[in-house]
Amino acid sequence: MAKRSRREPPPSDDSHSLATRSNQHKRLPDSREEEESRSGCRRKAKKIKTFTASETLLVQSETTGTPSASNRYASLACSVELRREEKPRRRGREDRREWAYTSRDLSGCRDNVVFVSYNILGVDNAMKHQDLYTEVQPRFLKWRRRKKLIRKELNVYDASIVCFQEVDRFDDLADLLKKDGFGGVYKARTGEANDGCAIFWKDDRFTLVHQDNIEFKTFGLRDNVAQLCVLKMKQRVMPDSPAQSSASLLDQNQLLLVANIHVLFNPNRGDVKLGQIRLLLEKAHQLSEIWGKIPVIIGGDLNSMPQSAIYQFLASSELDIRLYDRRKISGQIDCLSANSCVKHQNRNSLSIKWKPASRQCVYRWNDDDLRLATGSAKVTHLQHHLDLCSAYFGIPGSCRTRDDCGEPLATSYHSRFMGTVDYIWHTKELVPVRVLETLPIDALKRTGGLPSKKWGSDHLALVCELAFWDR
Repeated sequence: MAKRSRREPPPSDDSHSLATRSNQHKRLPDSREEEESRSGCRRKAKKIKTFTASETLLVQSETTGTPSASNRYASLACSVELRREEKPRRRGREDRREWAYTSRDLSGCRDNVVFVSYNILGVDNAMKHQDLYTEVQPRFLKWRRRKKLIRKELNVYDASIVCFQEVDRFDDLADLLKKDGFGGVYKARTGEANDGCAIFWKDDRFTLVHQDNIEFKTFGLRDNVAQLCVLKMKQRVMPDSPAQSSASLLDQNQLLLVANIHVLFNPNRGDVKLGQIRLLLEKAHQLSEIWGKIPVIIGGDLNSMPQSAIYQFLASSELDIRLYDRRKISGQIDCLSANSCVKHQNRNSLSIKWKPASRQCVYRWNDDDLRLATGSAKVTHLQHHLDLCSAYFGIPGSCRTRDDCGEPLATSYHSRFMGTVDYIWHTKELVPVRVLETLPIDALKRTGGLPSKKWGSDHLALVCELAFWDR
């Protein structure tokens, strides 16, 4: 092998930090040491290549057009997704969350926004349910510490719009986020609970033009609430950008409907959960039509699993509720009985796969249950009019962090539960550009539970960058 006058760093497609470490070996030793160093360098380069190749993607259909709801759900319900063989990563990087990017042509898109949905763990809830955090250091539960981590996360993500759930210190949170240019609105739960939902947006990018709230107690559906805000994008003049046409200036006045919900937890009350989601979707569709068929983003803690009938309803726009047991319609009962899903959410056995109920098996719902779920004792077939897509399903990701539905394996982790209950849904006028992967199950387990030194809640934030489809 011919000698080179100057050692070159090993080739790598990885991050800048890896390239920097490879450049630390530029000093020229004697010939024998040089040969040994080259050999070690080649081994190091091989490891780097192995790491990059281990970015395993779930193979999902992804086209520039938007598939119909039925076709989209048909592909979602197919639990067999081809995967490349994945090799172990180095442990030092496993507490880092990586971006997964779309392979779609984005030339017809504009005006990107970074959307975050985040259940931030109410301060009072953390105090009342300390049995859920037996493995968590007490200092990690302190709000003074957690709020700083939450703020830091939003800045790292460069968030444009944020939907928070379990907010019981809104004024404190609003004062903190105001320093970063956020404005926001809050809706407290009815009844004795102290927490609620909050929507924040960057003031330099959006103006609030309409606000609506849903108190589900009004409909006999418990004390949960939902928020809906119509935001108007402000004109942004980029430095050194060419003069904008009148058409592009008009685009900067784009309207967007943001909906935020925290669905009832009780695993046995699928009728109430369905009723709450149904009302939110009806109200979101109504407001979208009133404001000119504007795009819709929905964020929230739905307290339902990706393999559940509730997930099917959101994805396919319809549901025959007679085919499902009211107590199991959210998927939580099966999950909780399976040792909090921890055993079922790993690399070899992901999560409990959703299976449609048999057509021959019809469950009896009484009139009261039907009224709560569908709004009428005579209605058993639910439909909604929003053509919704899951942001995470729309972008393939690593099998170490995704289940067979394409959703994260776990968005929440404490001593009694590990699984996915948080989601971002959007209408077809919006295109996901990238999503932030959650953490691998083994990395989560090593924390002993959330919150942790790095993460400020018992949920992980869901983050998606979305672009407007230029029709």
